[in-house]
Amino acid sequence: MGECGGAAGRMRGGTLFAHRGNNRRVKPGGADQVLACIGKLYVLERTLKDVSPEQRYTARQDKALPILNQLRCWLEKARPRTAPTTALGKAMTYLANQWPRLESYVEDGRYPIDNNRAENAIRPFVIGRKNYLFSQSVKGVRANANLYTLIETAKARGIDPHAYLLKVFEQLPTVTTIEGFEALLPDRFKDGD
Repeated sequence: MGECGGAAGRMRGGTLFAHRGNNRRVKPGGADQVLACIGKLYVLERTLKDVSPEQRYTARQDKALPILNQLRCWLEKARPRTAPTTALGKAMTYLANQWPRLESYVEDGRYPIDNNRAENAIRPFVIGRKNYLFSQSVKGVRANANLYTLIETAKARGIDPHAYLLKVFEQLPTVTTIEGFEALLPDRFKDGD
């Protein structure tokens, strides 16, 4: 990463080269350097998966902050020399704009490095949204959305969605009160019920 950080590959004749999977040496671009830093951060996170939030915080302060500082230094030097309309320029602008959010995860060991869990949880809704285009009525769309909500809430609470829905559909015909319907919601559901 230039003067700000360590080499991401081997120096040959004054030129930095990165190794590709096919054993060809190619001159790394800015994206390769950024990906190398991000890769280091994720390797660190994998090693911290089973430690306490306090230990994760300490390790992030000791090991992740220097990597983030290296990345920030590279960004500050490379951004002015990169056309903002290129793909790399747009990525740099996005990174610069999101920087406070990026570095906030090192301030608390309970914070995840990314929001992948949340994005994976909403993926069925995104897929469903496309499917809703083919629904025959607004009631059908609402029914699908309600079902997705129940399933994803059950998953988020560690409840097996299949077992949950079986129990709900089994008990639903006998429910006559608001309290009875509310008792079937995932936040009140117990696997043993």
